[in-house]
Amino acid sequence: MTQPIDSIPETALAWHREGLGAALATVVETWGSAPRRVGAQLAIAGDGRIEGSVSGGCVEGAVIVEALEALEAGEHRLLTFGVSDGDAFAVGLACGGTIRVLVEPVGTVLSEEMLAELVAARAARLPVAYEVNLATGTRRLLRDGYPDRMRMDRSGFEEDGQTFVAVHNPPLRLIVVGAVHIAQALVPMARIAGYDPAVIDPRDTFASPARFPETRLLHDWPDEAVAELGLDTRTALVLLTHDPKLDDPALEAGLRANCFYIGALGSTRTHARRVARMQAAGFGDDQIARIHGPVGLDIGAASPAEIAVSILAEMTAVLRGRAQ
Repeated sequence: MTQPIDSIPETALAWHREGLGAALATVVETWGSAPRRVGAQLAIAGDGRIEGSVSGGCVEGAVIVEALEALEAGEHRLLTFGVSDGDAFAVGLACGGTIRVLVEPVGTVLSEEMLAELVAARAARLPVAYEVNLATGTRRLLRDGYPDRMRMDRSGFEEDGQTFVAVHNPPLRLIVVGAVHIAQALVPMARIAGYDPAVIDPRDTFASPARFPETRLLHDWPDEAVAELGLDTRTALVLLTHDPKLDDPALEAGLRANCFYIGALGSTRTHARRVARMQAAGFGDDQIARIHGPVGLDIGAASPAEIAVSILAEMTAVLRGRAQ
């Protein structure tokens, strides 16, 4: 099972259960040139250990001091740092930048049970929103709330200025069927964009560590490999073999699942034949319409690298709701 890219909540929970005490510091608002986005987190242990970052090093020292005091007091703190604040200027916040950081001690403010539920959801790749009302102190986890925020990975305050929503989405995954030249370009590009890639191809010569370094490679038949990896709302499936024997089993699995993107390489004529095969397999028009084929945005791409750019761009447009 793929683990979350960061492990800040997991670390805070572990430190709390070890008896060290722990607090979570979360960036809840930024203006100007603040170096970390809203939702970035720092875990602070009672002995001063830390994991993560809320500013890339600019204000961590001040946050740690406040977090240790908050742990002792058993209360949350909302901190503001900016160039107009002498303390923040002293620790080197970027010129023109301001950030607000919410510090929540685990156990007294953020309950162990709620943090454990959040950690379990992350481990199971279940999207969840953490909601806290700073006026009332009410905290809850929502599985189906804030669809726009969840789609855009956008944590932040609601219009009331008191309700903060932290988005905890599973890491993005890319599953590529076909270890071809386009895949060699697409995999590292997708990794830079935040995807955890895996490549499926029963041909060992194609799907080799030399061609795909530091990438999970599966040499099983595509439907078996896809079943092993699993498909969910944070998974993109890209089919690149041109061979129906390899593409179609994975494609059928993708159409039955809830992955956010399905793309298939091939000309318009090739895609028409693919559609006919899916119809013959019993899939309806709405299901088949989820296939992006020919794959990628029409940017006039010619080389494998350019085609990879077009695929990644289309994946991003679909993920962020800018394309169907």
